[in-house]
Amino acid sequence: MEPVDLVVPRQRALKHVQVREHVRGLIEAQPPGSAAPSERELVARFGVARMTVRQALDALVAEGLLERIPGRGTFVAQPPRTAGRLTSFTEEIRRRGMLPESQTLLARVEQAGPGVARALDISPGDPVLHWRRLRRADQAIVCVEDAYLNEVLLPGFLQHGTPTSLYEALAARGLRPTEVEDSISADRASADEAAILDIDEGDPVLRHARRAVSDGRIVEVSRTCYRHDRFTVYLQLNDR
Repeated sequence: MEPVDLVVPRQRALKHVQVREHVRGLIEAQPPGSAAPSERELVARFGVARMTVRQALDALVAEGLLERIPGRGTFVAQPPRTAGRLTSFTEEIRRRGMLPESQTLLARVEQAGPGVARALDISPGDPVLHWRRLRRADQAIVCVEDAYLNEVLLPGFLQHGTPTSLYEALAARGLRPTEVEDSISADRASADEAAILDIDEGDPVLRHARRAVSDGRIVEVSRTCYRHDRFTVYLQLNDR
């Protein structure tokens, strides 16, 4: 049976701080990706409730010292990156210590619809490359992504098959994005998305829309639907 914390609120707060600082000391010299002490270990060591241990770990996650990876556990976080660094899905998953995989579901030249044309700053009916991929991390499904590329800027892009990383392929053509406009929102999965992501229709998902620009030229518009339990978005902000 899990220990029950029969202490007054102030004592519990002190226990929470004690656990937090103990873990902080343990992870200070550990490299990124190292496993943090488990909740069970900390409960046994300090004789407190799991809720108190979780509160201590939550505080370290909020500080950016620990990172929770769904399905794997809690680990020492990567050091903060320089604000403004743009990464692709492949680069970001590698940075988190996991193996990225992509499965192409669709890759073809289409006529741009009104929404895609407006986002890419082209005319409706102009040719665009539509690349739909199922993205995984350590073999677990994370998201489904639809990328639309300005075909005029990327002639012959699909002639030799699809690349492993879109941003690496764009960089090879001198078109790696130098700035992006992102929007992130919470939503519920459609029937089609649920079938692809292996979740139930109506389950919560995270939607990420991006318009990527390379030296003033809009090269890509993407719409990504993430499983809510497989991905966390981290933002680094400052007031300078």
